[in-house]
Amino acid sequence: MEKRTILTTSTRGLLEESFPYRLYQKAKRLGTWNPADIDFTQDQKDWKSMTAEQQEDILRLISQFQAGEEAVTLDLLPLMMAIAKEGRLEEEMFLTTFLYEEAKHTEFFRLVLNAIGEKGDLSHFHTETYQKIFYEILPTAMGRLVTDQSPEAIAEASVVYNMFVEGVLAETGYFSFYAALETAGIMPGLLEGIGNLKKDESRHIGYGTFLLQRLICEHPHLFDFVAAKMGELTPLAIRLNQEGIAGREVSAFGGNPDDVMNFTLKQLSVRMEILARARGKKIEEIYRYTDSELGVL
Repeated sequence: MEKRTILTTSTRGLLEESFPYRLYQKAKRLGTWNPADIDFTQDQKDWKSMTAEQQEDILRLISQFQAGEEAVTLDLLPLMMAIAKEGRLEEEMFLTTFLYEEAKHTEFFRLVLNAIGEKGDLSHFHTETYQKIFYEILPTAMGRLVTDQSPEAIAEASVVYNMFVEGVLAETGYFSFYAALETAGIMPGLLEGIGNLKKDESRHIGYGTFLLQRLICEHPHLFDFVAAKMGELTPLAIRLNQEGIAGREVSAFGGNPDDVMNFTLKQLSVRMEILARARGKKIEEIYRYTDSELGVL
């Protein structure tokens, strides 16, 4: 067994200006919201006034978020272990807030379902495409890190988790919630929680972007690997949208389903544009990234 090196009592101390440490500080300030404090009284009234089709659309979104948040809570630990094994203390410190927040997101969506009286089995909303992503691809990529902490394995995990699940699918889900509920002026409790989630997830995505940029900087060949992985995942995002749209030209709330698809495609493009910035950069530049440069709210 290698002798442990204690960083915080060495001349190194903590890298207080590094991006991961600044994310940790931001999470301490902004990630303390409590799902149990949100008032769903108006949501209960609004739910009863919605049409069956509107309820179906919102239940599909909530059920997929609920299962997704549970999945990412369960699947994050191997990444934390891999980062800790490398001795990247500031990154691990941030990841402790990351896991805590995913657990709160899992709690939040269950509280929403309880508040509107939906306590039945909603797994029928988990389509074949959804199951491919959350029942197979995500746990496989994350679970691989238990035995394989190679740069390729860590990059694959971050692409699947941070760039795709959080940076594309979840962001599309937020867009869909706002397009439906904010426009209609209903379910304020649900929207309050979504606003909190969006801020939390911006830090998670920001970390994933930092992590992949660090890996690409250290191992330049990984950019092509990451791009290929995103290319593999893209058809799944498109198919998942199509399943939600179900061939309709107008959503249950009067919106244009094409707007959701266009948002998804935009997110896929944006993620790769940001990662491409790592090529040719020095590692010191990546550690000095600002929040705004990586989209952190």
